[in-house]
Amino acid sequence: MLGLLLLDKPQDITSFGAVARIKRLASEKRVGHTGTLDPMATGVLPILIGRATVLSQYLIEADKSYTATVKLGIATDSCDITGEVISQSDVSVTEQDIDDILQKFKGKQMQVPPMFSAIKQNGVRMYELARRGETVEIPAREIDVFSLDKTSNVNENNEFQIDCNVSKGTYIRSLCRDIGEALGTGATLTSLRRTKTAGFDISRCVKLDDLTPENIADYIFPCDLVVHYMPSVTISEKQAIRFCNGGELSLERVKYDEFKNNEIYRVYFGDKFLGLGRADLDKNLLKIECLVDRQV
Repeated sequence: MLGLLLLDKPQDITSFGAVARIKRLASEKRVGHTGTLDPMATGVLPILIGRATVLSQYLIEADKSYTATVKLGIATDSCDITGEVISQSDVSVTEQDIDDILQKFKGKQMQVPPMFSAIKQNGVRMYELARRGETVEIPAREIDVFSLDKTSNVNENNEFQIDCNVSKGTYIRSLCRDIGEALGTGATLTSLRRTKTAGFDISRCVKLDDLTPENIADYIFPCDLVVHYMPSVTISEKQAIRFCNGGELSLERVKYDEFKNNEIYRVYFGDKFLGLGRADLDKNLLKIECLVDRQV
């Protein structure tokens, strides 16, 4: 079995747990997810099956969209509602106050990831250090918030919803924390749903409970959909045999209008997606980036 499965991850299961379920359903050992979702989060989780797993790095880099619920007046050590409360305060902000603050969080900025995260510090994941009670200084990283909109007013529980589109590496938990700090009330994340990643919308996803060993193949997309945004080249049978055996191809003999140096191209023999090649203009070669199908 080979390809891309777009899963609507349910709540209260880890991304690793979702992958384990798919391995059993697909009877395939090579299964991997891209873009981890916390157990409390739901939504788009792209899962690669079989040799398609070699394409995972090209999905991890993608921008992502979320719908999140922010609760004012409370801060937790994990920056979400599953953590321990570390501070509480009264909430006396207006809707306009929130709208004004949200405007300030749009665009490029530095963000400190939450202590409870999978980021490694000296080879140890941050959440493992946090569980031991150890605190370390977490370096800020640059992120980009492309859009950030409030989609509901504050309710009786001091909660409101936001929709956001963000760059890779952005923690929505940290964004909620920082919004709360800017408002002077503190805030934490109470729900999170990823609605889009790498151009894949939640409407295309299948729920885990709807999958069975008998129907899972019906929900698997061709693996070249993962890299649909890359330009493509079609090669001859002789070139395909060489490419699938690890050989580089002369750019002069590959039909394409104008190659760009260091750009990655989808490589096809007829309708068959073989893998990815990277153009090296200095050496005039199309070098193998990765192989997905070795059979011509």
